[in-house]
Formats: sequence, structure tokens, C-alpha cells
Amino acid sequence: MWKRYSARITYRWDLSNFDAVEEYPRPEYLARLSNVSTKKLNVITRMYEPYIPFWRRQLPYTILSVSVVLLLIMVALGAVMSVIVYRGSIRGALSIKRSYDTTKGTFELGFIQKYSSIITASTAAALNLILILILNQIYSRIAYYLTELEMPRTQTEFDNSLTLKMFVLQFINYYSSLLYIAFFKGRFIGTPGEFDDESLTQEECGTGVQRTHGDGNPGIYFKCLSLTHITGGCLLELAIQLAIIMVGKQAFNALMEMGTPVFKRFWKRWRYRKEDSIETMNVPQWEDDYVLANWGPTSLFYEYLEMVIQFGFVTIFVSAFPLAPLFALINNIFEIRLDARKMILAFKRPVAQRVKNIGIWYRILDSIGKLSVITNALIIAFTTEFVPRMFYYMENGSLYHYTNSTLSFFNAKEANHHLKLGVDNSTLTNCVYGDYREPPWAEQSRIYKPTAYYWRLLAVRLAFVVIFENVIASLTSLMRWVIPDVPQQLRQQMRQHAYLTNELIIQQEYKRAKELRSAGKQHSVVTIDEPQLTKRIPSAKDHIDM
Repeated sequence: MWKRYSARITYRWDLSNFDAVEEYPRPEYLARLSNVSTKKLNVITRMYEPYIPFWRRQLPYTILSVSVVLLLIMVALGAVMSVIVYRGSIRGALSIKRSYDTTKGTFELGFIQKYSSIITASTAAALNLILILILNQIYSRIAYYLTELEMPRTQTEFDNSLTLKMFVLQFINYYSSLLYIAFFKGRFIGTPGEFDDESLTQEECGTGVQRTHGDGNPGIYFKCLSLTHITGGCLLELAIQLAIIMVGKQAFNALMEMGTPVFKRFWKRWRYRKEDSIETMNVPQWEDDYVLANWGPTSLFYEYLEMVIQFGFVTIFVSAFPLAPLFALINNIFEIRLDARKMILAFKRPVAQRVKNIGIWYRILDSIGKLSVITNALIIAFTTEFVPRMFYYMENGSLYHYTNSTLSFFNAKEANHHLKLGVDNSTLTNCVYGDYREPPWAEQSRIYKPTAYYWRLLAVRLAFVVIFENVIASLTSLMRWVIPDVPQQLRQQMRQHAYLTNELIIQQEYKRAKELRSAGKQHSVVTIDEPQLTKRIPSAKDHIDM
């Protein structure tokens, strides 16, 4: 639908056949090369411009930009790792704090212990959001500085280079924690006896479960899980993480977009009036507008970037948080009015430029759309319980004892004395944890190894991913064929416009040839008399219809 709307706008503003003319060099580019004596002829503009060879101008700074961007990506991943450490430490601290009831001889679970996973996920997401917002401010300035060092010749080259850097950095910054929770967390937890440190628990899904033993004593198990109750898992944590980051980002951007220009406006107005010592009562409108913020060449860039990041939240992780499109719609309703007010009241009138489309941003949006098909297929197959439940139902005819099939047994006697399972190891024979592994009583070579059911389920999950992607690709191709990019009515108008243009050209050529013949002058152009013209017009129309 966007392509159809874009085609209508392009035709309405007479940009269907618009090709960008050769751009002039950026003023910053010419200023930096003002002392360069070497000149080179531009074959398009036929003007001599300052010239520096590629290996001296762009190659060193391009290598520097790539190196710095890779370093910043590692910093963003380091921030994600710090949140992971925080989440594991807090979950362990909350889980091991239990009050012992001396009258009943049991451990009592408080509110915080019961909901330790949700509390930990929420606080970790809030901390991650703060780190993301801080890193974004740093990354924006570094990316702009690196792009200036590269000395792009035209504004288009500058925008494309800046867009690539900013999108890569913000993609890693915003989505790395979500991708970790969706595809990596809980995949490599091993067995409960592999970890000895109480303060740093395993990063697994659905930790913090309540179990009732044979004597009725409840316990909390953050290392070895039980059959009774499993909390939401990675899907719930992914939804919490996505909701907090997405909504928090939208609220912060809305405040910054409106607050920053207004603050700059009042600051400039106060400074200018203080310096000039003018009477503030009867200031003309044009002088009052002078203190408005300038709409620079990259101002619209950040508007596009904000929408692209939001589009990624809505599409890449929509299967984990179906309410994301609703929050995006609400944000866009406010965003339209806030941006309109901001551009009218807080900025000077921008200088319009003719462009045919949104440029590189469309390719980025198209890439995100294709990536979202893969990520949603993997989330449904490996993060949700949809495929395991369907596979279990196909093999057993019902979901009876499904939860038991997702858990494996662990011999509590093998846990060392540092691993606290909630009760005395001497009275607990086996405990269970979420995985598909052989029990302690299996063959010696197969103990705690993946079961045959695990490999069959893995094959089913991979098959689901392949089928899901092919179905979506087929439906997309069908929709493109059923709903063309250019509406049929608009295509007919464009063909009619081309036909009328050709007809006017032919009529003008006919009049010109007739005048030349009547004047008795010789001309190299072959003249066409009126009967031939009436025959030529239908043939031109027939050629267009073909």
C-alpha cells in the first residue's frame, strides 16, 4: 500500500520521470579542500573542482570509520552483557532469600520471591533502556564526526554514509538484548550441577518455580526446576523487555523532540534581547522568528531513523509482543501532531527539495521486512511452546503430561555442597529441570545427553521455519501480483499523459513543417501533410497500448 500511495504522490507532483541532476559539492567539502592546489575537471558540470586521490582522502578515514563502528558495536554488546550479569545476580539474590517458619518447619515464600523473575526482567529492561538512550546520544555524535572525516563530496553521499553508520549502531543497540532473550537465553544452561556459584544463577527461562515435596514442604528452585509450576519463560521476558524499551523510547523521543527546540528558542530569544537591550513589547514577527532553530540538512534524517527503528520493533518481534503495532499506532498519532507543531512553531521554514522517493530508507525498510519473516519464524519455533505442543499432540493425541515431557531428571546426590536445592540433599533423591536429556538411570554413556525426542523436535522446528518462510514468500509474491505497485487508474492516466504529449509534439512538428513548405524553404526535416497526421496518431496510441 505504501508503494501505491508513493506512486500517486510522485505522479501528482510531476516526479515520475524526475532524475536528480548532478549535485554540487557540499560547502563543508569545498571549505576543507580550499587549500588544495590540484584541480580536476568534472565531466558533468564542466567545472574544475578541488581533487584529492581516493587513497589519500577516503581510504584512511573509511578504515577508521569501520574500526570505530566495530568498537562501538562491541561496547553495545558489553552493555548487554552487563545487564545479563545484573539479571543473574538479582535473580539469585531474590531467590535465596526465604524466611523459615519455625512452627511449621517449612520455608515461606514472600511476594518478591514468588515474582522474582518478573521483577528481575522489568528492572533489567529499565536498566537496559537507560543504557540504550545514553549510548544513542554518544553514537550519534561519533557517527556524524566520522562521516565528516570521510569528506563525502555531495549531500547524498553524506546522508547515505551517515544513514548506514547510524542504522547499524542503533540496530545493535536496540535489538541486541531482544535477540539474546529470543534466541540465546536458556539454550546453553546445561545441568544443575555444572554451576557452583550461588550469587550468579544460570541464565535460563522460567526460573523461580514452586514445588511441593512429599512432606508438604514448599521450596524455591533457581538451579533445579520442578514439575508443579513454570513461569512464562523467555517469551514472557521478551515481551516485557520489548514493551519497556519500545514505550520508553517513544516517550523519551517525544519529550526531546518538543522540549529541545522550545528550550533553544527561549534561550536564543533571551540572549539576543539581553545583548541588544531592546524593548520586548513590540517586536515584529520576522524578528521574533529569527531566533527559531534552523532546519539543517540532517534534521529529517533523525525523523526517518526513529520511524525505521519503530518499524523494526513492530515487525521483527511482533510474535512475542502482539500489542507492539497498537503502541506504534498510538505513538504515530501523537507523533504527527507533535511534529507538525514543532515544524511550525519551533523551526524556521525549511527549504524544499524535489526528490522522487525516500531513497535508501526504502531499501532499509524492505530489508527489515524480510528479516522479520526469519526472526518471527525462529521465535515461534524455538521460543514459544507452539511447535513442541503441536508435536507432542501429534504423537500422543492429547496434551496430557505435556509439562512432564519438557523436563529432565537430575540426581541431587551429584550436586556439591555449594549447590542449594531448597532442601537437604540427603532427603531429596531427584529433582527436575527444563531440558530434553537422559535421566541419571540411563546407560552410563548416555547420562544427561540429549534424548532422541530432542533431535526429532529439533527437526520439526527447523521444518516449521522452512515451511513458514516459504508460505510467507509465496503469499508476498501473490499479493504483489494481485496488488501492483502502481494502481491501474494511475497507470492509465500516465499512459494518457504520454499519449497527449506525443500528440502535441506531432502537431507542433506538422505546423512547423507546413510553414516551411509554404515559405518555399528547403529543410532537412521530412514534411508531413495533414492526411498522414491523422493516420499517424492512432498508430502511436496503438503502440502505447501494446
